Amino acid sequence: DNPVLSVREQCALLQLSRSCLYYRRKRNDTNDLVVMDKIDKIYTDFPYYGSRKITKALQREGLVVNRKRVLRLMNLMGIEAIFPKKSLSLNGKAHPVYPYLLRGVNVARPNQAWGIDITYVKLATGFVYLTAVLDWYSRYVVAFEIGLTLSSDFCLRAIVNSLAMAKPEIINSDQGVQFTSHEYIDLLESNRIKISMDHKGRCFDNIFTERLWRTVKYEEVYLKSYESPRQAKESLKAYFYRYNYQRLHQALDYKTPAEIYYQKS
Repeated sequence: DNPVLSVREQCALLQLSRSCLYYRRKRNDTNDLVVMDKIDKIYTDFPYYGSRKITKALQREGLVVNRKRVLRLMNLMGIEAIFPKKSLSLNGKAHPVYPYLLRGVNVARPNQAWGIDITYVKLATGFVYLTAVLDWYSRYVVAFEIGLTLSSDFCLRAIVNSLAMAKPEIINSDQGVQFTSHEYIDLLESNRIKISMDHKGRCFDNIFTERLWRTVKYEEVYLKSYESPRQAKESLKAYFYRYNYQRLHQALDYKTPAEIYYQKS
């Protein structure tokens, strides 16, 4: 817990109920958190690994785990393999599916196409989820939010904050429950934004955001030990500022995302 802010204040900052935090603390012991952190690193390096290969990789590191446990933790983390499979996170419920609109498209200007995704972020004694809205042309992180659960609330906040800055022509996501919720669909359609979704089991349809996650993990998350969700959010805020305004990108001819984003937007 943060020594300054109470649990009530931390949850209010994240706009989530305290019951979410208490529930997760009760259900996830230290051993699971150790395994989840290792799964995260394996998946960051090899996002095409499914549960079988991740299980084998964990066993090669000396962990006593079986595939059933790995599947359970991957589901909790919001991780899916890139090959087609039944999504455990959807609980078998039907949901709206939109076509992938960006295959073969030349993204040639800011705000033409955005991507949004979710990743797992470890804390010293727990974890949170991170979502970010990324401009594909400039690699500029338009907004980010963290959440204590995989509910759609923190993703909606990221979209609302992004739309306060600009409006994309297309926004791409996977088919997770956060991005197929009525609230998410209604928000984008009411702003006349075209909805694009990755094909089932193809995280590389959202490749720019996948690359962002790897960069964030190795340059920020794996180097830190956040003591609380509040500390994670503050540290990630500072990191994304450096990422947008100071970090040079080889793919951008050694310019910063902000220089590209604001140059032509």
